[in-house]
Amino acid sequence: MTNKKLSKDQVEDILQRLKSRFEKNMNRHKGFEWDNVQSKLDASPEKLWSLFEMEKTGGEPDVVGFDEESGKYIFFDCSTESPKGRRSVCYDRDALESRKKFKPENSAVEMAAEMGIELLNEKQYRALQELGDFDKKTSSWVQTPADIRKLGGALFCDFRFGHVFLYHNGADSYYAARGFRGSLKV
Repeated sequence: MTNKKLSKDQVEDILQRLKSRFEKNMNRHKGFEWDNVQSKLDASPEKLWSLFEMEKTGGEPDVVGFDEESGKYIFFDCSTESPKGRRSVCYDRDALESRKKFKPENSAVEMAAEMGIELLNEKQYRALQELGDFDKKTSSWVQTPADIRKLGGALFCDFRFGHVFLYHNGADSYYAARGFRGSLKV
């Protein structure tokens, strides 16, 4: 099990990166104030660790909303392309185990769980695309309904020709240009 504690330097680094990104991309969170976000982060060191992991794998997490019901800020991976440190993975553990040859090192669902985040679902992915153009050269696995997954499939999205596309593939497939994007509530 990974040590889920950050050093003082790591805490300062991730908070500075998040604040800088927040201030540079106000279109993603109009009307929100950084001090309110930071107070939530200060109260949730395990969530800060997850954001550090999102950053470390190339996700560039940023605030994209606020959940009134839970009183939590919503972070999504906002990297222009699917995070580099999370590509070349199949969909989940079952898919990984089903491969006979050339198994990838990990799966999207397992990596997300290890990081303490969730894969975006299709609705969240489409909402992300309202904030900019993401995955113009890559694609990202998204949460797949159980009935599709039971039949061996999994879903992924990308942005081409000015539109979001939802596709299917065998859950055991993996490509250098396909990763996954995550969400986290803090």
